[in-house]
Amino acid sequence: MEKLSYQILKEKKYKGYLLPEAPERVLQFGEGNFMRAFTDYFIDVLNEKTGFHGKAVLVQPRQKRPGHSLADDLNAQEGLYTLYLRGFENGKRVSDKRVISCVSRCLNAYADYEAVMACAENPDLRYITCNTTEAGIVYDPSCAFEDKPAASFPGKLTQFLYRRYEIFGRNKGKGFVILPCELIAENGKELKKCVLSYATQWNLEQDFLTWLDEENMFCSTLVDRIVTGFPKGEEDTLNRENGWEDAAMDTGEVFAFWVIEGPASLKEELRFEEAGLPVLITDDHKPYKERKVRILNGAHTSMVMGAYLAGFDIVRDCMEDAAICGFMNHAIYDEIIPTLSLPKEELESFASAVTERFKNPFIDHALLSISLNSTSKWKARVLPSLKAYAEQTGKLPVCLTASFAFYLAFYQGRELTDTGLAASRPKGDTYTVSDDRSVLTFFAAHKEDGPEEYVHAVCTNEALWDMDLTSLPGFEAAVTDMLKKIQKDGAYELMKSVC
Repeated sequence: MEKLSYQILKEKKYKGYLLPEAPERVLQFGEGNFMRAFTDYFIDVLNEKTGFHGKAVLVQPRQKRPGHSLADDLNAQEGLYTLYLRGFENGKRVSDKRVISCVSRCLNAYADYEAVMACAENPDLRYITCNTTEAGIVYDPSCAFEDKPAASFPGKLTQFLYRRYEIFGRNKGKGFVILPCELIAENGKELKKCVLSYATQWNLEQDFLTWLDEENMFCSTLVDRIVTGFPKGEEDTLNRENGWEDAAMDTGEVFAFWVIEGPASLKEELRFEEAGLPVLITDDHKPYKERKVRILNGAHTSMVMGAYLAGFDIVRDCMEDAAICGFMNHAIYDEIIPTLSLPKEELESFASAVTERFKNPFIDHALLSISLNSTSKWKARVLPSLKAYAEQTGKLPVCLTASFAFYLAFYQGRELTDTGLAASRPKGDTYTVSDDRSVLTFFAAHKEDGPEEYVHAVCTNEALWDMDLTSLPGFEAAVTDMLKKIQKDGAYELMKSVC
């Protein structure tokens, strides 16, 4: 079977959209599954629907390791790859296939340093996107301007921006729109802060700093799509169906949402709305970030530990159970949505999409995977809703309060090991609680506590919550009663009783 190429697509009479030739208008740091199913998908649709007419050159930001790489596969396939988007949409099962043709090539920041830097000399280049993981946007003072390249991603970006300034610094309109996709707060502002730190450390001239401010746009963004990557186990079947071999296939869910904080003028450059894409350009992305964190992530965190203790293993199965799905919906619609600032209709529409996403038959989303680092997750995703609800109503939200009891029951382990806190479900099967070591050490020290002592110790540990949770009227007593019910009747019975 021949590799995917423009020639094989022509021979197979592929009827989808293709763009064989176009100028490189986008530089993308990150060649992984997420960016290829998210930003590159959007670029490809922009090309088809709006005449954006641009290619993206991908940059692998890590040192090239010996052996074959995804970058090698993409280059061998002329930048082409097949993307499958699968799941539920408007109550219907969906499986869409699209050959993505917006990628021109893939470079390595180390092995192809000069080729990457030469991209700064391309007058057509206008956009920079990136996803170098949450740890990618960091300032590392050990980086030097002379490094080829600098070790940190912001260091690499500063070198690239300086080359652009050297070539086009006197030309208006030759700066970049920079769209980071890392999952950190204010990612655009944080990235710019790192770039400015390098500019200062490397004694780069004031005119460069002025050019950075006046000619470049660092946009904070929010990204949302579950990407499942290469369809391992399905590849042979899919290749036979297509009639070509694709070593860079990618899969993800149908749902996607991209919020970009930028000026209204950006809508004229990036005509996402005209293309019918789920991208919102707004002057404030924070309400949408709050919506995602509190509804989508909050629903996960409030439900998964109780569901796991009740004997469930993956999210989809939870959505088929009336008690667990009812618990989650009660938490979302009655306790979380009333505390948020966006219009109720928007919030409920998003919540409805969340339920469809959780039911996705193509994703086996393990509850234990979601439970990783649940202490910081509960603090960031659930506690703000709980506090806001209590302040607004003078009452405790019963499901969100129960979620804390589930958390306590889940973290009540037997033994601290090198891999985490060993614990067991009521039926006897064991699991490992994974969190920061200091958190696990604290819980291990309280494994023999009775319910009252245990709840009090966790609630009053201000290092975990940045507050004393016993200051919430009635919270400690309610959680203690719920924990006792879990220990006596099980997590499932508590879920049924509260909703």
